[in-house]
Amino acid sequence: MMKFRFRRQGNDPQREKIKQDLFAFNKTVEHGFPNQPSAVAYDPKLQLMAIGTKSGAVKVYGAPGVEFTSFHKEPATVMQLHFLHGQGRLVSLLDDNILHLWEINPRQGGSNLEELCSFTLPGRPGLESTSATRVTVILLKRTCDQLCLGTEGGGVHFLDLPDLTLLDSQSLFPDEILRSVPEDYKFGKSLGPVESLQEHPQCAGKMLIGYSRGLVVLWDHATRKVENVFLGIQQLESLCWERSGRTLVSSHSDGGYMVWPVGSFCTQQPTASSIPYGPFPCKAINKILWRTTEAGPPLVLFSGGMPRASYGDRHCVTVLQDKTQVTLDFTSRVIDFFTVHCVDEFDDPSALVVLLEEELVAIDLQTPGWPAIPSPYLAPLHSSAITCSYHVSNVPVKLWERVVAAGRRQNTPSPCMKWPVDGGKDLAPEPKHNGLLLTGHEDGTVRFWDASGVSLKPLYKLSTANIFQTDCDHGDSLTQPEEEWPPFRKVGCFDPYSDDPRLGIQKICLCKYSGKLVVAGTAGQVLVMDLSEDESDHMINIATVDLLQDREGFTWKGHDRLTPNTGPVSFPAGFQPVLLVQCVPPAAVTAVTLHAEWSLIAFGTSHGFGLFDYQRRSPVLARCTLHPNDSLAMEGPLSRVKSLKKSLRQSFRRIRKSRVSGKKRMIASSPTSKVQEANAQLAEQAGPHDVEVTPVQRRIEPRSADDSLSGVVRCLCFADTYLRDAGHHGPTMWAGTNSGSVYAYALEVPSQEKFSEQSVEAVLGKEIQLMHRAPVVAIAVLDGRGNPLPEPYEVSRDLAKAPDMQGSHSVLIASEEQFKVFTLPKVSAKTKFKLTAHEGCRVRKVALASFVSVSTEEYCENGLVCLTNLGDIHVFSVPLLRPQVRYDCIRKEDISGIASCVFTKTGQGFYLISPSEFARFSLSARVITEPRCTVEVERVRDTPALSAHNSVVLSDEGQAGRSPGLDSPNSSGDVTLDTTGDITVEDVKDFLMSVDEAENNLRNISEEDGRSPGILIS
Repeated sequence: MMKFRFRRQGNDPQREKIKQDLFAFNKTVEHGFPNQPSAVAYDPKLQLMAIGTKSGAVKVYGAPGVEFTSFHKEPATVMQLHFLHGQGRLVSLLDDNILHLWEINPRQGGSNLEELCSFTLPGRPGLESTSATRVTVILLKRTCDQLCLGTEGGGVHFLDLPDLTLLDSQSLFPDEILRSVPEDYKFGKSLGPVESLQEHPQCAGKMLIGYSRGLVVLWDHATRKVENVFLGIQQLESLCWERSGRTLVSSHSDGGYMVWPVGSFCTQQPTASSIPYGPFPCKAINKILWRTTEAGPPLVLFSGGMPRASYGDRHCVTVLQDKTQVTLDFTSRVIDFFTVHCVDEFDDPSALVVLLEEELVAIDLQTPGWPAIPSPYLAPLHSSAITCSYHVSNVPVKLWERVVAAGRRQNTPSPCMKWPVDGGKDLAPEPKHNGLLLTGHEDGTVRFWDASGVSLKPLYKLSTANIFQTDCDHGDSLTQPEEEWPPFRKVGCFDPYSDDPRLGIQKICLCKYSGKLVVAGTAGQVLVMDLSEDESDHMINIATVDLLQDREGFTWKGHDRLTPNTGPVSFPAGFQPVLLVQCVPPAAVTAVTLHAEWSLIAFGTSHGFGLFDYQRRSPVLARCTLHPNDSLAMEGPLSRVKSLKKSLRQSFRRIRKSRVSGKKRMIASSPTSKVQEANAQLAEQAGPHDVEVTPVQRRIEPRSADDSLSGVVRCLCFADTYLRDAGHHGPTMWAGTNSGSVYAYALEVPSQEKFSEQSVEAVLGKEIQLMHRAPVVAIAVLDGRGNPLPEPYEVSRDLAKAPDMQGSHSVLIASEEQFKVFTLPKVSAKTKFKLTAHEGCRVRKVALASFVSVSTEEYCENGLVCLTNLGDIHVFSVPLLRPQVRYDCIRKEDISGIASCVFTKTGQGFYLISPSEFARFSLSARVITEPRCTVEVERVRDTPALSAHNSVVLSDEGQAGRSPGLDSPNSSGDVTLDTTGDITVEDVKDFLMSVDEAENNLRNISEEDGRSPGILIS
């Protein structure tokens, strides 16, 4: 007898309306520093800055919260950017020699920057090759009505703005220039490419044209004649006018610069010549600026020019004024720089802004000493490589103020100017709640970021390196005594070096109510920290926990543990360590959790997990999770190359084996399969047309118990629930491993009255083994109403509703293949959803989030948010595990992006799109963090296709069709599940899947996209 399970076809309109009010996917903003910047521009009228990248992105920045982003259609490198001052327009030149014109315009959907038109410079038929018309330099006239293009062939062409029309009759070619050059200077050679074009500061019709060979001419465009000739003998790099127009400065490839007078004589000679870092051979001065001051001598600023032999590898910008000279030393390559200065009689520059390959640095030129200006955005997140992330929602005001105060003490406020790029106006409302993003780094630091709004602002930096004895500081070799030459000053915070890779931060956990912080690292170190407002000089309590429990046959072959400093250690105000728990063996910590109300921390590695009472400084529990054949876990992360290859080979062998066995089974059972197909066709013809058969599930092969790294602890959590019997609830601890094992311990935590008399005890209450042995990604306990349990201190401080302790509790276990809810204390299966069987993907990240309706704040639902190895995000209802929505978020090839993703409790998320950038997205229809800003522009000339806008407002407030208010079935309590961010062997397997598997997965996903969200529980 055949069994058919049917479900209704179609969706409930009312439920679909509710889902529209709860869920909506938006990629909102990108935080951090643009990856691989290649060009920069500044608009002094609008006070906006634009940065172009090698991937074709164009990002415009103003005051904090004022951001515009767009992309070229082709991912080509942005070579140059130029603002049409005051118009909100921008010209970009790509490495494919195409010019693009952009404009800031409002458009439904929230786009910031739109491309208007493009232009490619045509060649002269029969006279010029394609390379000869390649644009090398762009000059925008002060009137912003004409664009001058210098080319590789030595020609200068003119375009009409804003429609980018070529003025062919005005083009200037080298043969016209050569007529005015002395015969002894020609030598039968060409002038070379145009290296620089500079408009005369007083006479708009005149401009300097500099050629790479060294020749510079002053060209009068009206009379089409050469007024002055400057015969340089060194290869030209750049030109700059002095404001009066009576002097010009040229920089050259030999590391020197020359000052030229502009007089009545046709041929001019330099009045001054200098090689600042000579006399030995120097690198070229790539760019030079000459800025006049009312109070004294001019400022000369240039990049490069360092001695080749001694400091040829340094990345420097020199600021020179009379006898004062400072060599700004950066740790990454200088892309470009500009000054913020006046437009009156004198320049009087107020700030120097330097775009580097890895960061943006601003220097205050008005304050003595020329200090750096703190940046409110574009902070280099990757100043040391990011190793983990942790988000804290709804941070209490008290903790927020203490963290901000600690950060201010680190950065002693200097009387420097405010951030110079402050154009536009931020219209976004003040965030209702403060959000913290914590990032762990390779050098042992934890950085705190203000993630409440559009701009990701640095708040506080915590360092753990001073706790341990590490190698000598790499910066010692970079510091120079004051009397030595050149006068280097290290500037910027990008530091690609690490004293010791064992310092790397792997896991972070913060209690936002007590201020307790737990930081765990690569060498098995677990630090418990308190937030203090005063400096301290104290010794750190050290404890050791043996996770192997004297198990025989295992020898650790990895790195040694870090050696703590002996004696008192000085700590500044902020988070200060009070306890160091060292795991043995010193493997990287893979999971950590904290319960400040019980004074307990739990931590796990690839060998097992431990429980520690940090108040009494005593271990409570240590459990080894190693399988007898799990030898890979003993090699450590620094010696896994051969083992990884071996594991991959074993994985591919298992895949081939399963395919062969599957084909054999198919051949052997072919008559039966034909009968089943016939029966299915008959059932389809005879069955009603308003029902749908449940889709066939994929066959999932069980994983071997002796898989490598099966003992890795993937998740840990604390919960006050029913574990021993249904009549008594109490503290519990849960742990999930890579082999699908779940351990639940009942804890005896003494009350405050008996705190000094009794100690914490742990007794194993339950042990669950998942059938397919899929790694356990997350565990969460739900109360009697199916809501997540509140965080520690939330109920005792009346910050959340008390959980329902009358009804039956349940535990949600998320593995890489399925989600399953078990009743407590019997641990019987209640409901499940087989994600891998239905969707053909595996779980990578999981979190519980609260989704509030856009119609009314009184209605909210808890959802299980899941990120898969294919980069898509699923949201399921809790506790019924019914699919709600599915969105494509991250490319499946972006393994590091998927591994770095972190969810918030309000339905938002962050993931790394490059080493220096977080992309932010929202799954909530109500909680959306995106730029909303206005820019005042003046556009005198416009193309017919574009209208002038005096005020450009960017927003996306479209919330059409609000549903009526509903009573919320859930409380506001929610919890974010801790998941490991490490890239596992499974990640690599997913990326290296065969073409057949990829096509099957895509086919199955496309077939099941139209299904209703209902599921069947078997």
